[in-house]
Amino acid sequence: MRPSRMSPIRLALLVCDKPIPVVVSSHGAYPEIFHDFLAATFPGRSASTPSEPGFVLDCYDVVHEQAYPADDAELDGILITGSAASAYENVEWINKLTAYVAAIIISKPTVKVIGSCFGHQVVSIAMGEECVPNGGRWEVGLTELQLTELGKKLFGQDSVNIQQMHRDHVPFIPESFHLIGSTAITYNQSMVRFDPSSSSSPTQFSLRDIQVLTVQGHPEYTTDIVKLLVEARSATGVIDKATAEDFFKREGWKDDGRGAISKVIWEILGVQSK
Repeated sequence: MRPSRMSPIRLALLVCDKPIPVVVSSHGAYPEIFHDFLAATFPGRSASTPSEPGFVLDCYDVVHEQAYPADDAELDGILITGSAASAYENVEWINKLTAYVAAIIISKPTVKVIGSCFGHQVVSIAMGEECVPNGGRWEVGLTELQLTELGKKLFGQDSVNIQQMHRDHVPFIPESFHLIGSTAITYNQSMVRFDPSSSSSPTQFSLRDIQVLTVQGHPEYTTDIVKLLVEARSATGVIDKATAEDFFKREGWKDDGRGAISKVIWEILGVQSK
């Protein structure tokens, strides 16, 4: 069901990059990709109401314009996109983004924060942990996350598959966060932070009491998007041949990005499935 209020969910998208041209020409830039993901997964959406997704997505270029929501903006959630940049780079826009994210998490616990890939890494740095190169090892395409007991309760299943495109990682869990999923290559694949004012714990919790959810993967990506990225990056040698071939072996796996993962994202934002 929708929230009891009549107004739509208000979301801010912090846009940290622009995908490569072949992705933009086929699927749009991050504002379009995220809007499509949110519209396609909004609970209760049907063919008869495709133009009424129940949310407003305002986009902010935090790289070139270094634009952010106004301090008095009434937001339900902030989403942080991926980026080809490394979250540990000491550059102005990343430092400003990291400081902003830390301030939101600490001072506005009612605003939900959802980060994917680069967004996951920025949240980790903002909350006191590090992001580092992962020894040149890529995770690409649909990848199975082994869930912790908390993760199993969160998603209602023992594992989830999510699209990946990264070779940096966060080795540890920030203080006040809880691990919810790992892979053999990347220990911190996903984590949550509960609203400090709530009574939730890893054994007993309400999804509405989750303040922050981050994933190293890309629930907003489709296999078609990742395929374009793999083809482009393997052609230039950025992704090695073995990694590219392995991607195509898993191309047909079930994708939980628009299933169990999106369902949890919406419930954290206060929109429940019927």
